[in-house]
Amino acid sequence: MRQIVLDTETTGIDPKEGHRLIEIGAVELVNRRLTGQTYHQYINPQREIEAEAIAVHGITNDDLNDKPVFAEIAGAFWDFVCGAELVIHNAAFDVGFIDHEFMLLHAQRREPRLGPVAEHCSILDTLRLARDRHPGQRNNLDALCKRYEIDNGRRVLHGALLDAEILAEVYLAMTGGQTALTLDAEERRSDDAMAGELSIRRLSLAPGSLSVLHPTADELSAHQGKLEQIRQAAGCCHWDTLAEASGPAVEPS
Repeated sequence: MRQIVLDTETTGIDPKEGHRLIEIGAVELVNRRLTGQTYHQYINPQREIEAEAIAVHGITNDDLNDKPVFAEIAGAFWDFVCGAELVIHNAAFDVGFIDHEFMLLHAQRREPRLGPVAEHCSILDTLRLARDRHPGQRNNLDALCKRYEIDNGRRVLHGALLDAEILAEVYLAMTGGQTALTLDAEERRSDDAMAGELSIRRLSLAPGSLSVLHPTADELSAHQGKLEQIRQAAGCCHWDTLAEASGPAVEPS
């Protein structure tokens, strides 16, 4: 599954009042893993940026005078996002601006027609998701970073690419982390831990199609040794209590 975590900065609040995009930042996730592929572009809006907006993102017209207009970057941007699921915080705002820019291109009779976004991409609004999971609480990006213990110390001002990178971390944390879990023996091994790799995947198998692999004597010995270390560290283990009440049983790891 390909997802694009996206954020924008603008000249003001409402595209219906003539406000325009000035920055787009996006990062790619494939199967819920960051790929390192990003899209980042500053855009000359061909109009003044409101002072209130500058106070939020710190971008001025002088910063954008030598940047391309949206028509010059529309194709490359569309190629990056088209067909993906877009993960956006307060998606209606960003998608509204992007669709407005594509509408202006179409009005200028530029071909091929690009957009609307919702006809070519699915959209996941992390603000709506956060409100469902944390009703009655603050759910802006800074509040979510604090809630999920994500470092956003670099976020002095809003910036599209930085905010997209932070939102990707928030989204993965809010939806349960990565769907595939890999424990690297070299990176995660403690002094007395057993080396190995654990993978969790979704399987679709017919009943009875899995064979049972029994542990070897060495594996059983290592297992018992690990349990004994846990007993000594914990002092009391629930499986020992259950074993005494129900008789001999296979001890869990």
